[in-house]
Amino acid sequence: MGTGTENTIINLTAVIVAVTNEQPRVLIVNRDGPGLPSGPFDPAQHDSLESGLRQLVEAQTGLGLYYVEQLYTFGNRNRDPLEAKGGPRVVSVAYLALTHEDHVDTENAEWRDWYSFLPWEDWRSGRPALLDDTIRPALDRWARQSKNEARRRQRHDRVHVTFGPEAATQMDAVLSLERYELLYEAELVAEALRDHRSGQAATEGMGEHLVSDHRRILASALGRLRGKLAYRPVVFELLPGEFTLLQLQRVVEALSGAKLHKQNFRRLVTNAELVEPIGRTVRIGKGRPAELFRFRREVLGETLTVGLSRPIMRDVDH
Repeated sequence: MGTGTENTIINLTAVIVAVTNEQPRVLIVNRDGPGLPSGPFDPAQHDSLESGLRQLVEAQTGLGLYYVEQLYTFGNRNRDPLEAKGGPRVVSVAYLALTHEDHVDTENAEWRDWYSFLPWEDWRSGRPALLDDTIRPALDRWARQSKNEARRRQRHDRVHVTFGPEAATQMDAVLSLERYELLYEAELVAEALRDHRSGQAATEGMGEHLVSDHRRILASALGRLRGKLAYRPVVFELLPGEFTLLQLQRVVEALSGAKLHKQNFRRLVTNAELVEPIGRTVRIGKGRPAELFRFRREVLGETLTVGLSRPIMRDVDH
C-alpha cells in the first residue's frame, strides 16, 4: 500500500467540487468517518499520481473526472492518528477536480454543502453571525492569553489580517486556508481538540468535522479556487455549455461566498470578452426570457490572464 521509505505512505486525496442550485457542493466519502475521497498511491498499479487518483475516485464513487489539477502536498507529522502509535507517516498529494453533480451509486459517498464544513466563509447573506457571536470573541481571548508581548501582538495581527478588523464589513475571500489554520491553532475546531487531546468541548456551530486534516485540505482548495477566479476561467467548468449571465453570476457567488453587483459583474464579463451570445433565449420562472451565452474558449489563446476579479466577501448592508 505504500511507497517511498518503509515508514511512509503516499496518499492521494481529491476535492471534487460542483455547484448545484446555486450551492457549492463537495463529494464526501464516509468510511472511518466523513472525509474526502482518498487512498494510497500504488506504484505497481498506477501509471502516475493523477491516473491513480482517477482510479481511486472511480472505485470509491463511480465518478469519472474531467478537470483535475494538483492542489498541494500535505505532510505534517501525525496527520494520521496511527502515526502517533508507531504507524507510518502519511503524505497526501491533494487534487482539485471540477465537475457537475452527477448521481453517485455507492452507499458511502454523497454530495454535501461546502459551507457546512466552513460556515464562516459564506457571506452571501451578509456577515455571518458566527463571527461576532463565537469566532472573534474566542480569537481575541486566545490572542491575549500569551504572556509574551511580541507573541500577543503577532496573534492580534494574524486575526486582523485573516478575519479583518473587529466587526469588519468585508474579508479577503482567498485567505480561507489561513483562517482555518488560525482557528485550528486557537483550538476552535473539533479536529484541533481531537489532535491535541485537550479534553475541551468543541465549539458550537464551527462546522462539521472531517477525518485526518481533510477540512484543512478543503479550505486550501477553496482558497485556490477563489484565487483562480481572478486570472483563469475555471468557473466555466462548473456550468453547462449554454447559460445565462445570471447563472454565471450565481456560480461565481457560490464559490466566492459573496454577493456581486449585477451590472458591475456583467460589465466585467463583457469587458473581458469571456462569453458570447448564441442567439437564443430561455425563460426562467415568470420573468422575461434571458439571453443564452457560451464561454469563448478561444480567449485562452488570446491573453495570458483571463478571469474576473479577486473576490472580496462584503456585508450585504454595505
